[in-house]
Amino acid sequence: MNTYLKDPDAIYEQSFSSIEAEADLSLIPTAARPIAVRVIHACGMTEVARNLIFSPDFVSEAQTALARGCKIFVDAEMVRHGIMQRLLPDRERIICTLNDPAIKNLSRELVTTRSAAAVELWKPELAGSIVVIGNAPTALFHLLDMIDAGGPKPAAIVGFPVGFVGAAESKDLLITRARGIPFAALRGRQGGSAMAAAVINALLSGQE
Repeated sequence: MNTYLKDPDAIYEQSFSSIEAEADLSLIPTAARPIAVRVIHACGMTEVARNLIFSPDFVSEAQTALARGCKIFVDAEMVRHGIMQRLLPDRERIICTLNDPAIKNLSRELVTTRSAAAVELWKPELAGSIVVIGNAPTALFHLLDMIDAGGPKPAAIVGFPVGFVGAAESKDLLITRARGIPFAALRGRQGGSAMAAAVINALLSGQE
């Protein structure tokens, strides 16, 4: 029989202790450090800490929005499933429109990806919501274009799209001109649904 740690609470405690010991969190705002630890735990890479960017008001504004029961718009089902049900039992608050029947034709009309077209369906309830993008750079690009065109503003944006085409550029567009919207983002090509969901899980854990 192999010998390994089996107690789930002990595994969590040891994992978080290892992250705090190994990761350089000195450049991350104090209020956002629990989020950084969760993100690192989700990917196993302490080096992502140097690329995590938080606006000064992100934690307070995002937690306030969550406390008042805001909608959470996500770009992929994996993000939705990554948000822990124990922390957010009301799953109706998490909205993913990627598989809406209207998206196929809408993406053709807009000459864009399904992920970007899905953002169009967020407009009626986007104001005051939290947007969590953990997969598609085109979704973040489209969201920012929509806001720039006078569309409603969410309470906060989590920008963690991943990939080799557009991921770094879309996040830089958010970071360098936040449009007065609190945000959390991960510079560069890295990102993904697990890390994006980890941001929300950390915020919800802070409210327990």
